Amino acid sequence: MKFSFQITGQILDRIAAIERLIGRVEGLDQAKPQPHLRKSNRIRTVQGSLAIEGNTLSEDQVTALFEGRTVLGNKNEIREVQNAIEVYRRMEEFDPYSLRSLLRAHRLMMGGLLPSAGSWRSGNVGVLHGSRISHVAPRADRVAYLMKDLFGFLKGNDCHPLILGAVCHYELEFIHPFEDGNGRIGRFWHSLLLTNYQPIFEFTPVESLIKDHQSKYYEVLGASDRAGESTAFIDFSLEMVHRALDGLVDAIRPEPSTTKTRLERAQAHFGKGRFSRKDYRKIHKTISTATSSRDLQAGVESGLLVRQGDKAAAVYRFLS
Repeated sequence: MKFSFQITGQILDRIAAIERLIGRVEGLDQAKPQPHLRKSNRIRTVQGSLAIEGNTLSEDQVTALFEGRTVLGNKNEIREVQNAIEVYRRMEEFDPYSLRSLLRAHRLMMGGLLPSAGSWRSGNVGVLHGSRISHVAPRADRVAYLMKDLFGFLKGNDCHPLILGAVCHYELEFIHPFEDGNGRIGRFWHSLLLTNYQPIFEFTPVESLIKDHQSKYYEVLGASDRAGESTAFIDFSLEMVHRALDGLVDAIRPEPSTTKTRLERAQAHFGKGRFSRKDYRKIHKTISTATSSRDLQAGVESGLLVRQGDKAAAVYRFLS
């Protein structure tokens, strides 16, 4: 199967804008969002993706389920949310280039909702948009072949990861490999590919932005179907990624950097391995050489670090 798309000037501009935002994130001393922001964005991601599929649970109700509290509502909708929370929570367990991982993710996403969860569909399907059929998916007997072809394309293509993520998302919608749950698994796999490229995307609620532009989402899926290529969808996808990441970057407020927090971060990074002052500064790019020396001396005096050698030639190791 040929996966057709064009890399337009606008697509290149969107990639460049996203790369600049990633650079801003990497330049922060504490690039990982604060726990409350990670939590709220994960909730927005789950609620947004399922709302596209017609789930009516509110963000407050999804928050309650996220926190393990009881929620009154439709049992299937509650199960949908619980499943999605679990799949996103276990994101790092999935290999974005493995069909086996995709099937496992679908089994978890649709467990208790679909008897064929985790298996390719066995029947032919047409995708409804409102009361009309908007897309006739490939025959069921071609699904396994098409999915193997798609994942071979993902593993063997040297296109930018931002483009590959969008292509995969579109093709999962086009192939429609499962009896149900294709939309939510397509959006999850897109997020997984983005996160594999740059970890900050784990906490970037792209799905919530897609929900806010749901009509355009379906419009570009249809336009790409009619054109026989995914260019329109790639462009839309990159716009959503850029907007979501831009919002995340604005929301990140680095916690105050102190000797204690810097040493804790270094300990998490180096473990019991040896490192130099230069190595220490590589993970604390905003501090001076003098500050790094004071930090390391404080660590030695407190018994947290042991030092070998003197001055710039010294190497350090955490004791626990």
